[in-house]
Amino acid sequence: MEKYEILEHRADLKIRIFGKTKKELFQNALLGMSESMKAEIESPAEKVKRKVRIESFDLPSLLVDFLSEILYLSQVNKEVYFEVKFKKFFVPLTSSRQAEIECELIGQKVERFGKDIKAVTYHDLDIRQRKNKTWQATVLFDI
Repeated sequence: MEKYEILEHRADLKIRIFGKTKKELFQNALLGMSESMKAEIESPAEKVKRKVRIESFDLPSLLVDFLSEILYLSQVNKEVYFEVKFKKFFVPLTSSRQAEIECELIGQKVERFGKDIKAVTYHDLDIRQRKNKTWQATVLFDI
Protein backbone atom coordinates (compact mmCIF):
# COMPACT_ATOMS: atom_id res chain seq x y z
CA MET A 1 0.00 0.00 0.00
CA GLU A 2 1.19 3.48 -0.90
CA LYS A 3 2.00 5.57 2.21
CA TYR A 4 1.32 9.04 0.78
CA GLU A 5 1.33 11.09 -2.39
CA ILE A 6 2.08 14.74 -3.09
CA LEU A 7 -0.85 16.50 -4.78
CA GLU A 8 -0.78 19.49 -7.12
CA HIS A 9 -1.19 22.85 -5.41
CA ARG A 10 -0.33 26.35 -6.64
CA ALA A 11 1.28 27.78 -3.51
CA ASP A 12 1.36 25.24 -0.71
CA LEU A 13 2.16 21.59 -0.02
CA LYS A 14 -0.80 19.21 -0.24
CA ILE A 15 -0.42 15.54 0.73
CA ARG A 16 -2.85 12.63 0.52
CA ILE A 17 -2.02 10.02 3.15
CA PHE A 18 -3.05 6.37 3.35
CA GLY A 19 -3.15 3.80 6.15
CA LYS A 20 -4.68 0.44 6.98
CA THR A 21 -5.47 1.80 10.47
CA LYS A 22 -5.73 5.25 12.05
CA LYS A 23 -2.36 4.69 13.71
CA GLU A 24 -0.75 3.85 10.37
CA LEU A 25 -2.43 6.91 8.84
CA PHE A 26 -0.78 9.13 11.49
CA GLN A 27 2.60 7.39 11.00
CA ASN A 28 2.41 7.96 7.24
CA ALA A 29 1.33 11.60 7.76
CA LEU A 30 4.46 12.09 9.88
CA LEU A 31 6.55 10.46 7.16
CA GLY A 32 5.02 12.55 4.36
CA MET A 33 5.58 15.80 6.22
CA SER A 34 9.10 14.88 7.35
CA GLU A 35 10.26 13.72 3.93
CA SER A 36 8.79 16.88 2.35
CA MET A 37 10.99 19.05 4.59
CA LYS A 38 14.05 17.69 2.69
CA ALA A 39 16.27 17.65 5.76
CA GLU A 40 20.04 17.47 5.43
CA ILE A 41 21.00 14.97 8.14
CA GLU A 42 24.02 15.69 10.36
CA SER A 43 26.96 13.38 9.90
CA PRO A 44 27.40 11.20 11.87
CA ALA A 45 23.64 10.84 12.22
CA GLU A 46 22.64 11.26 15.86
CA LYS A 47 19.44 9.41 16.80
CA VAL A 48 17.00 11.43 18.92
CA LYS A 49 13.81 10.59 20.80
CA ARG A 50 11.05 12.92 21.96
CA LYS A 51 7.94 12.17 24.00
CA VAL A 52 4.69 13.76 22.87
CA ARG A 53 1.24 13.92 24.45
CA ILE A 54 -1.70 15.49 22.63
CA GLU A 55 -5.39 15.88 23.45
CA SER A 56 -7.88 17.15 20.87
CA PHE A 57 -11.61 17.40 20.26
CA ASP A 58 -11.85 14.88 17.42
CA LEU A 59 -9.87 12.89 14.82
CA PRO A 60 -9.23 15.79 12.37
CA SER A 61 -8.07 18.09 15.20
CA LEU A 62 -5.90 15.31 16.57
CA LEU A 63 -4.13 14.89 13.22
CA VAL A 64 -3.51 18.64 12.82
CA ASP A 65 -2.37 19.00 16.44
CA PHE A 66 -0.09 15.94 16.12
CA LEU A 67 1.58 17.23 12.94
CA SER A 68 1.80 20.78 14.33
CA GLU A 69 3.57 19.54 17.45
CA ILE A 70 6.02 17.54 15.35
CA LEU A 71 6.66 20.56 13.12
CA TYR A 72 7.29 22.71 16.20
CA LEU A 73 9.72 20.16 17.68
CA SER A 74 11.49 19.82 14.33
CA GLN A 75 12.07 23.56 14.03
CA VAL A 76 13.01 24.24 17.66
CA ASN A 77 15.37 21.26 18.03
CA LYS A 78 16.66 21.08 14.42
CA GLU A 79 15.50 17.47 14.18
CA VAL A 80 13.48 15.42 11.73
CA TYR A 81 11.34 12.48 12.82
CA PHE A 82 10.62 9.42 10.69
CA GLU A 83 9.11 7.01 13.19
CA VAL A 84 6.48 7.12 15.91
CA LYS A 85 5.81 4.54 18.64
CA PHE A 86 2.34 4.99 20.09
CA LYS A 87 1.89 4.26 23.78
CA LYS A 88 -1.72 5.52 23.67
CA PHE A 89 -3.94 6.20 20.67
CA PHE A 90 -7.52 6.91 21.61
CA VAL A 91 -10.25 8.37 19.39
CA PRO A 92 -13.70 8.21 21.02
CA LEU A 93 -16.79 7.29 19.02
CA THR A 94 -18.73 10.14 20.69
CA SER A 95 -17.70 13.60 21.83
CA SER A 96 -17.95 12.59 25.49
CA ARG A 97 -14.14 12.37 25.78
CA GLN A 98 -11.23 13.96 24.00
CA ALA A 99 -9.07 12.16 21.47
CA GLU A 100 -5.60 11.49 22.84
CA ILE A 101 -2.15 10.43 21.73
CA GLU A 102 0.90 9.56 23.81
CA CYS A 103 3.90 8.57 21.74
CA GLU A 104 7.62 8.63 21.25
CA LEU A 105 9.07 10.22 18.11
CA ILE A 106 12.31 8.85 16.73
CA GLY A 107 14.46 10.87 14.37
CA GLN A 108 17.77 12.54 13.71
CA LYS A 109 19.53 15.87 14.12
CA VAL A 110 19.69 17.96 10.95
CA GLU A 111 22.02 20.59 9.52
CA ARG A 112 19.19 22.43 7.74
CA PHE A 113 15.85 21.94 6.05
CA GLY A 114 15.57 22.22 2.27
CA LYS A 115 11.87 23.16 2.42
CA ASP A 116 10.35 25.36 5.09
CA ILE A 117 6.90 24.25 6.26
CA LYS A 118 5.33 27.11 8.22
CA ALA A 119 2.14 25.46 9.45
CA VAL A 120 -0.29 22.56 9.25
CA THR A 121 -3.69 23.94 8.20
CA TYR A 122 -7.33 22.94 8.46
CA HIS A 123 -7.94 24.17 4.90
CA ASP A 124 -9.25 21.27 2.74
CA LEU A 125 -8.55 18.86 5.61
CA ASP A 126 -10.30 15.56 4.98
CA ILE A 127 -10.10 12.24 6.83
CA ARG A 128 -12.25 9.30 5.83
CA GLN A 129 -12.47 5.56 5.97
CA ARG A 130 -12.73 4.15 2.46
CA LYS A 131 -15.02 1.33 1.30
CA ASN A 132 -12.16 -1.18 1.66
CA LYS A 133 -11.87 -0.15 5.37
CA THR A 134 -8.49 1.61 4.88
CA TRP A 135 -8.03 5.24 5.90
CA GLN A 136 -7.23 8.28 3.79
CA ALA A 137 -6.45 11.88 4.76
CA THR A 138 -5.68 15.03 2.80
CA VAL A 139 -3.63 17.71 4.56
CA LEU A 140 -2.53 21.14 3.34
CA PHE A 141 0.69 22.65 4.70
CA ASP A 142 1.50 26.35 4.50
CA ILE A 143 4.97 26.81 2.98
